[in-house]
Amino acid sequence: MRAITVLVLAGLLLSAPASAQAVETRVTGLEYPWSLAFLPDGRMLVTEKPGRLRIIDETGLIGMPVSGVPDVLYSGQGGLLDVAVSPDFQTDRLIYLSWSAGSTADNTLYLGRGRLQGDRLVDFSVLFEAMPHRQTDVHYGGRIALIPAEPGVPASLHLGVGDGFDYREEAQNPDSHFGSFVHLLPDGQPARSVMAEAAPGVTTIGHRNPQAVVHDHQTGTLYAHEHGPRGGDEINVLVAGQNYGWPITSHGIDYTGALVTPFQTYDGMTEPLHVWVPSIAPSGMALYRGGMFPEWEGDLLVAALIPGDADVPSGHVRRVDLEDGRVVGEEILFGEIGARIRDVRVGPDGAVWLLTDEAEGRLIRISRD
Repeated sequence: MRAITVLVLAGLLLSAPASAQAVETRVTGLEYPWSLAFLPDGRMLVTEKPGRLRIIDETGLIGMPVSGVPDVLYSGQGGLLDVAVSPDFQTDRLIYLSWSAGSTADNTLYLGRGRLQGDRLVDFSVLFEAMPHRQTDVHYGGRIALIPAEPGVPASLHLGVGDGFDYREEAQNPDSHFGSFVHLLPDGQPARSVMAEAAPGVTTIGHRNPQAVVHDHQTGTLYAHEHGPRGGDEINVLVAGQNYGWPITSHGIDYTGALVTPFQTYDGMTEPLHVWVPSIAPSGMALYRGGMFPEWEGDLLVAALIPGDADVPSGHVRRVDLEDGRVVGEEILFGEIGARIRDVRVGPDGAVWLLTDEAEGRLIRISRD
């Protein structure tokens, strides 16, 4: 299959010749897969929202799902969500998971980790529990970014927590985890906080429903994106101590058509790096570093669940062209797949991998043709 691309420059959609990309479905039959991570030996881990963790290699699914995964609340937008592999996996064997658990009337987002031994997670422990609990099954967030240790700086992680939909005003309350990013040490203890009177780990507030967080190891920049309401999806550069505005600021409107807020900007609140109106419902995100597509080097690849302003039948991938930290254009990729794209990752060889958000979800590899 040849990929179709559209360029977005200065707010315009422009046709462009398709580059030579091979689109190959490697696995089918995944039940609403949510996240993908690579093991050092080339195998992959994939989460399925109903609560399964799969190990995949070049031949497809391997046997039964990994045992030792925590029980999840599979309801609405909840279930087994992100998976991340420790930067020191070859010595510590640690796998990190995020998930929703509890009942529909009393649940929250959790983070935990365990050691992968064969097809089992052992010594699994809960590291973080978002507080307070909620009575909704949407807007969990749940994406994880693991930050390797550097000289004088310990390893850490960032986790996005959604506003729970019915609790959006709490996104302005640093003493709540609703609508925040938390910064934790690998054992779940809070990293040093720069926010006064904040809930454990809270490092930024004013988020609606974070769907991705990516650390650029070359520059140290932390990129995140989140769903707006009806319009107003955002990419943000996360800086500790900042308030990103929701629900005081937004470029979107309520699903009813009413204004959420009259403000797109407000004193003391950090503006987004990039905004999508209409919404594309961004999901996973990757920063491209690799030799297979050198023209994408340093750009963001954003999984999209819906077309937005793209002339494609369903979801797609947005390549967000970054130059000197600014967005200078976008490219719409892989719309011909015809499915909601839940996650996008860059493999060790520079190939791009996608997960489709379907009851019979697919794992797709994009390589240079």
